[in-house]
Amino acid sequence: MAVKKSMAAIRAQQTLAPAALEHAQQAENVADSIHAPVLLNECVDLLVPHMGPGKVIVDCTLGLAGHAEAFLRANPDFHLVGIDRDEEALRLAARRLEPFAGRFTLVHNSFMHFEEVLDELGIDKVDAAFLDLGLSSLQIDERDRGFTYSADAPLDMRMDVEQKLTAADIVATYSVDQLAQIFTIYGQEKFAYRIARAIVELRESAPIERTSQLVELVDHVVPRRNRPAGNPAKRVFQALRIEVNGELEQLASTLPQIARRLNIGGAIVVESYHSLEDRITKSFFRMGQIIDAPAGLPIVPEEYQPYFTDLTHGAQLADEREITINPRSASVRLRATELIREIPEHAHADFEQWLEGKGLGLKPTAPRKSSLRNSSARKSASRAPGGQHSSTTGRRRENTSAQATSKQRRGR
Repeated sequence: MAVKKSMAAIRAQQTLAPAALEHAQQAENVADSIHAPVLLNECVDLLVPHMGPGKVIVDCTLGLAGHAEAFLRANPDFHLVGIDRDEEALRLAARRLEPFAGRFTLVHNSFMHFEEVLDELGIDKVDAAFLDLGLSSLQIDERDRGFTYSADAPLDMRMDVEQKLTAADIVATYSVDQLAQIFTIYGQEKFAYRIARAIVELRESAPIERTSQLVELVDHVVPRRNRPAGNPAKRVFQALRIEVNGELEQLASTLPQIARRLNIGGAIVVESYHSLEDRITKSFFRMGQIIDAPAGLPIVPEEYQPYFTDLTHGAQLADEREITINPRSASVRLRATELIREIPEHAHADFEQWLEGKGLGLKPTAPRKSSLRNSSARKSASRAPGGQHSSTTGRRRENTSAQATSKQRRGR
């Protein structure tokens, strides 16, 4: 899949029809007033050592360019590549970054095509990659995209509007078991089976095409005494969004692509907002941060020594002050790792497993009878990410000193 649109194409779209221009200006004004990058200073501090003449940093989730702008201000001597699959976000980002003209390239694509994007741009290696996996403020504010349960809109949830699959398609076509499975795994919804069964029963008489219909259905199904804080449909909407956009699969297949294209000394920085995202990130980083050698060796060969080092010593969390200023930061987990030597051959074999989707290994939390009654959904669970090197392989896994230190930090 080639790069969809480069910076030149994005600039060409800056000449808009009056109505479109007014809409874009309104979106830009809202974005400026709402969007607050999470852990901004911490992210900048992690990336500054990887900036300099001839260096390339990739912002894989450009969004409204809040982090990207701060990166470019922090150092005048590197080039930034920004990737996003939301065309409107790219247009707004291009305007925001105009003061840095010539220092950035914007690409309309998904970060899951990381290596193809670099190939298309003629870039062999990069010095850092950044991913902010949170939902864009622009997407939340654009109510007609169907991401929010607080307003009536088409049941869409596509981050890339050129994509065909929508949340309405999933609600209309998935079986009870399939719906229950994604609600359980992606939403950790304990009433997943009840909600899934109600959806299938309702759609037999009328299509479910609006967010308000789904909110009303969940409100009717979930007992009031068992509701978590907030809207009871929150977990269902989250699960549908993850399924529509393939978010976890894309993350799991992107991390090895980034690692393969890092210069030695390069870094991967990831902000996660969901426990499953953080589990995938943590598992991938850990593969390279430990000694991975056959048991019984008197001396560990160089090829089994760690090739990553932990830059954050576990996951960094937002402090109370940031959470007060920016509530969106309450669930963030910031992790970063640095490539300290060439990636060994056995690790490349592991990467291939991740690229094929075998590194995902998501396992639902133990469902209650009220939420998931079908055994096939239970059997869908597989090993945790990185499980291909479990103790049954006869390999010895030892923590590096950095990992031992990380256990003392919050967020593990």
